Amino acid sequence: MKTPEITPLSDATKRTAAAQYARDGFYIAPAVIPSELLARVRKRIDAVYAGEYETGIPPCGSPKGSSEPPQKLVKIDNAHRSDRTIFELVTHPAIGEWAAALTGAKMVQVFACQMLIKPPGRQGGVNVGWHQDQEYWDHALTGELFTAWVAISDVTAESGPMRFVPGSQHWGLLKAGDFFSDKLDEIKARFQGKSGGGKWEEVAAVLPPGGVSFHHRLTVHGSGENHAASPRVSFAIHFRTEKSALQENVKWQDVGYLNDFADPVGSPVSYRA
Repeated sequence: MKTPEITPLSDATKRTAAAQYARDGFYIAPAVIPSELLARVRKRIDAVYAGEYETGIPPCGSPKGSSEPPQKLVKIDNAHRSDRTIFELVTHPAIGEWAAALTGAKMVQVFACQMLIKPPGRQGGVNVGWHQDQEYWDHALTGELFTAWVAISDVTAESGPMRFVPGSQHWGLLKAGDFFSDKLDEIKARFQGKSGGGKWEEVAAVLPPGGVSFHHRLTVHGSGENHAASPRVSFAIHFRTEKSALQENVKWQDVGYLNDFADPVGSPVSYRA
């Protein structure tokens, strides 16, 4: 596969973006994924959801395929192992370049990803509860870890966009979150009670198709119901840099959906200086 050509970021853009990321714990980048690739990915999302695995490797957990539209939030781990077009998206060099610009990393590597489909409607099971990503990695990984969230559909204010709490990465790991809970107000109260007086503000990551947001492993984030007419479709790509490692005395077979750093399919390198 030929590596796509991208326009390098200017030094001024890198400095401004890195400063905002360090201050707020997140950064909302412009659309960087070509529309042609987005169209191909959208078709392959439907295929993976239906249980069609192009490579013969099922996503983590071997989810049962379905031809019925989802009624609750769909989260399928590591679909990039199952489909070459999704792998192409996850390893797109524009995402890697932005990631390196924000963190100053010399190397950026995927260690997991999640395919997310949030259906419209007011039924339960469609929210993403406030959480910090490190809470789900703390048993296995340490160091510089972060997430790129890639919009496949148009993520509007009505479609239940991800919401960040600026500066919350400075609160430390509070272990107050719950990704799978609909009770956003209860979780918010837990975070506020543990934050030591941290200011709670919310910024919605409204993104066009192909837009990308990045957030720190400790940044508090979550999302509400999708009130738009169509599903909100996205990928959360989890990255590490050279300043991270597997926790001491932890073995890869014990870390769940996270991929061995030595696995070039599960953990491809997206950027190297």
